[in-house]
Amino acid sequence: MTAHTETVATGLRIETFTVEEETDTTAGGQLSSWFEGVSFGFHENRRENEDLPKLAEAFAADRRTVWGVYDEQPGPHAWDPRVPVATYATMVNTLNVGGGRLLDAHLVTAVTVRPTHRRRGLLRRMITSDLQGAADRGLAIAALTASEATIYGRFGFGAATFTTSVEVDVRERFAVTAPAYGRVEVVEPDAVVGLAQEIFAGFHGRSLGSIGRQFAYARRASGLWGDERPQPDKGVRTAVHYDDDGRPDGYVTYKFAGWESTPYTMRVKDLVATSDAAYLELWRFLGSLDLVERVSFNLASVQDPLPWALSDRRCRGLLGEEDVLWLRILDPVAALRARHYEADGSLILTIADGLGYAAGSFELTVTDGVGSVRTVDEGTPADIALDVAALGSIYLGGVDARTLASAGQIRVGSPEGLDRADHLFSVARQPYCITHF
Repeated sequence: MTAHTETVATGLRIETFTVEEETDTTAGGQLSSWFEGVSFGFHENRRENEDLPKLAEAFAADRRTVWGVYDEQPGPHAWDPRVPVATYATMVNTLNVGGGRLLDAHLVTAVTVRPTHRRRGLLRRMITSDLQGAADRGLAIAALTASEATIYGRFGFGAATFTTSVEVDVRERFAVTAPAYGRVEVVEPDAVVGLAQEIFAGFHGRSLGSIGRQFAYARRASGLWGDERPQPDKGVRTAVHYDDDGRPDGYVTYKFAGWESTPYTMRVKDLVATSDAAYLELWRFLGSLDLVERVSFNLASVQDPLPWALSDRRCRGLLGEEDVLWLRILDPVAALRARHYEADGSLILTIADGLGYAAGSFELTVTDGVGSVRTVDEGTPADIALDVAALGSIYLGGVDARTLASAGQIRVGSPEGLDRADHLFSVARQPYCITHF
């Protein structure tokens, strides 16, 4: 375990360490105490000591760095001072930026600050130091999934991808009208891990906005790990779809809500498909489950094809929409060059950034879907001017520039500025991220 310690204020210190295979997993050790801090912040049950080796294995596989802020002057009856009063963690995984291009992104997770230690600048100290380190390492984009939407805009993050929660009536009137193909098999849990990883790799490579998955995802999909603990969840089932050539191209993991809950509901935990056809076949399977009246799924695409493939589209009810991925541009030149574009053209944009990483004026020129970027003088008239958080929102095309201009988040510098921005950043298929971290 590699560790670093820094005093941040009177009586407070930050410790950062990377989780490695030999990390101490004993009760009361640094990693164990860090998990206690995270569990407190997210109102979860305390971790079981027997789970720590598996959690450490997962964190080591993800190459996570964890941060803890410790109070060295606790009160006489304060909780264990080994438990951090604030937590933070990071890892690197790939972001699909279109056209099958995968860009390394700096992922932020496990952010908590104990209410007893708020208003001391602890989150600001951790996140600004961390973003600086990521920028220094040449990472062009940081990303997170936000539990609270009011926190991260001030640090330059903008909501970039969205999903919908749906509930589908799968009683007699449910029928998928798309032509059937391939077959579906219920799969043994031990086989699911490899299949889930293979299928997700196919989805990830074709899905703009997708983030690569961490170690635990495939194990939860298999039921070998539960949501709360890395112990088997025997209520989880997994079905895999195979195409006409016998290749796996989709899977769905689901769990019954229980007989005490009516209408009888099956909850989809994870649904991954490498094609629309495989996606619809998995819904055909879900609709054929006996004794089930409703199927719920909270990660459907905002461009979900399902209702248009049903004989009665009113079977599918829309319960709400949520943001998933928030992006923070650290290097606008590298980020804009990396993205795939579906239209050619040019745009001059001025970016404001309170932390300074992305501030400046830039000219983006796209030819045959490939962007080139150059810095221009500050006095150069811009087509649009925007904050770095707004740039994060339009970067993948999940929000159009005209909408943000109407909301006052983009200022127009030329009559055709919005047209140019929408032309360059628009996408035929909305970005879709089904990975939380």
